[in-house]
Amino acid sequence: MKAGVKLPEVTFHTRVRDEAIEGPNPFRWEDKTTADYFAGKRVVLFSLPGAFTPTCSTYQLPGFENGFADFKAEGIDAIYCMSVNDSFVMNKWAESQNLENVQVIPDGSGEFTRKMGMLVAKDNLGFGARSWRYAAIVKDGVVEAWFEEPGLSDNHAEDPYGVSSPETVLNYLKTAKAEVAA
Repeated sequence: MKAGVKLPEVTFHTRVRDEAIEGPNPFRWEDKTTADYFAGKRVVLFSLPGAFTPTCSTYQLPGFENGFADFKAEGIDAIYCMSVNDSFVMNKWAESQNLENVQVIPDGSGEFTRKMGMLVAKDNLGFGARSWRYAAIVKDGVVEAWFEEPGLSDNHAEDPYGVSSPETVLNYLKTAKAEVAA
């Protein structure tokens, strides 16, 4: 659907650990751009409705984290998890999930998600504006393959999950690699 689309240029406001800062919160603000994350790399980007939510925390994020070596073997340089949550929330979620491989990207204002056409209202759950669930393979800032859950709409009664799963994305990579080799 969005294959061939260049990712929007936005600035993400992140908090990064800084060992020079003492105390219980050794983090500083660091702005990162779309180019900082995606330029010159082939990555998997997946976006989900919210940090700490059941499907995201139980299946999607752990699946990408635990399958990182398999993705690397298929030519993926990095895996990014994005959500319309601020950096404080994303960092705490990454910590609670013991992430070592997947990097989180906070899209706190939803600017990237809106420009991708994936910002939806989830007022029916008290969430406000959030991302529709999707995954993408991105090469040097351009979408190579797109995996969007069905039913994109505001206040959707369900939270579909499957099309953007780590298993689906990895299967695509293996199939594409086999087709090139044949």
